[in-house]
Amino acid sequence: MEYVDVELPPPGPGEARVKHEAIGLNFIDVYFRTGLYPQPLPNGLGVEGAGIVEAVGEGVTEVKVGDRVAYAARINGAYAQQRNLPAALLLVLPERIGFDTAAAMMLQGLTVQYLFHRTVALKAGDTILFHAAAGGVGLIACQWAKVLGVNLIGTAGSDEKAALAKAHGAAHVINYNTENFVERVREITGGKGVSVVYDSIGKDTFTGSLDCLAPLGMMVSFGNASGPVPAFTLSELASRGSLFITRPALFSYASNRANLEEMATSLFGVVSSGEVQIEINQRYGLAHIAQAHTDLEGRKTTGSTIIVP
Repeated sequence: MEYVDVELPPPGPGEARVKHEAIGLNFIDVYFRTGLYPQPLPNGLGVEGAGIVEAVGEGVTEVKVGDRVAYAARINGAYAQQRNLPAALLLVLPERIGFDTAAAMMLQGLTVQYLFHRTVALKAGDTILFHAAAGGVGLIACQWAKVLGVNLIGTAGSDEKAALAKAHGAAHVINYNTENFVERVREITGGKGVSVVYDSIGKDTFTGSLDCLAPLGMMVSFGNASGPVPAFTLSELASRGSLFITRPALFSYASNRANLEEMATSLFGVVSSGEVQIEINQRYGLAHIAQAHTDLEGRKTTGSTIIVP
């Protein structure tokens, strides 16, 4: 990655220019940087930010100049002081939500929203397994699960991270470096297994995650932090009790304005009420983005991370 000056043209039809006040850091940025998710080069990185609308192009109706907005968009380019992007991707922020919180929560918070309400409609009393429970997505998930009355079993890589997840609402937390998470899940559930596993780790946890599921359970593979999931046969699902599996992505669930607004309203509601609090534990200057990636990949971060332009 290089930190360079580029000239930004006026926003085109349907576009708005946003002056960033804060930018989100997410593992999807690493996937694009490493080439796991391909994109044309040279190009920018970053899919999440919050700031003020400085200009709008022809035909824009969603926002106006001066609006406080935030976004999570599949279009890379958030690692910048300003950017142009389609106005239909921007969401006007409630007054109670600041720029730092917004930049830290949009991608991760909308991810938990669709995972818990759309991929599987969780209900009170459900028991689920959520990997990386002390990460940005994980801490939001711990809190939101508690709001819903869901028993969340989390995994984390250290006792400190396990304690953090427990403090944010996880019913149980397993340190996968000192405990066998499959055995512990079976122990916690009395041998029954869980109804849903949410796995953003990928290669290192995939098979174990399947082994944690109850018959007819759902495996939700929504990330690849340890590398892509290896090839497997569908008979592995049948032999474990006719399991289901899905590989969802936020931008499929938020593919139109109506869905995006409905999901954002849900997220803004639990954050504005204080039921879900966004934990920002790291801040980096934009010029130090390489160090931010190094720390994220090295699992040295907890909660959410923002970049300050």
